[in-house]
Amino acid sequence: MASTHIEGRNAVLEAFRSGKTIEKLFVQDACKDGPIQTIVREAKKNPDTILNFVSRERLDELSETGHHQGVIAYAAAYAYSEVSDMLAKAKEKGEDPFLILLDGIEDPHNLGAIIRTANQAGAHGVIITKHRACGLTATVAKASAGALNYTPVARVTNLGQTIEELKKEGLWFACADMGDTPVYKQNLKGPIGLVIGNEGDGVSRLVKEKCDLVASIPMKGDIDSLNASVAAGILAFEIVRQRMG
Repeated sequence: MASTHIEGRNAVLEAFRSGKTIEKLFVQDACKDGPIQTIVREAKKNPDTILNFVSRERLDELSETGHHQGVIAYAAAYAYSEVSDMLAKAKEKGEDPFLILLDGIEDPHNLGAIIRTANQAGAHGVIITKHRACGLTATVAKASAGALNYTPVARVTNLGQTIEELKKEGLWFACADMGDTPVYKQNLKGPIGLVIGNEGDGVSRLVKEKCDLVASIPMKGDIDSLNASVAAGILAFEIVRQRMG
């Protein structure tokens, strides 16, 4: 798979003009010349692009070629889907929608593993956030073991707002977090969204408040948390078990 790392003014500008999804753009903050301003204008026209003005030293650190010319872009390795496509997929299969929503997953290996789990658990899609989260890089694609070819991934600006919109479509939401009631004693049937939090901080307070219940995993060891992708696997397959019952 082609690299998602793009350097140099012409290469970055052509990436925008060819319709590639540019997730992040790093521009040297002191550069104000014509070509750089053209690239910045292209970035501002695209709601999917996060624009960062950084020092030359930061660009030197990010550069893989040593010839970044004041600009480095990161393009998505795969195209994103729409949340509506996931609901249509569930309807087409005659199944209750089952979505996995990720609140700030930053590790590409975790994201890839969760997409793989989503595919095996029969989830109709994965929803990730645009900010402070990993996108669909080549590393994610590799970690998904091919699942990214089959499981749609949507990227949203506001996860809480997306949850509210999906509630109007009949979904309810289970949040993975520490709680009084173990997941195995919860009713997880019907149209459901499973919310998994950031590797360090878990599910954010605002997103947690939007959820209908907290699904906790009983712990017997000496540490108090599981890897995000492992937690997603345990909870997703409890939903599978209940759907089979």
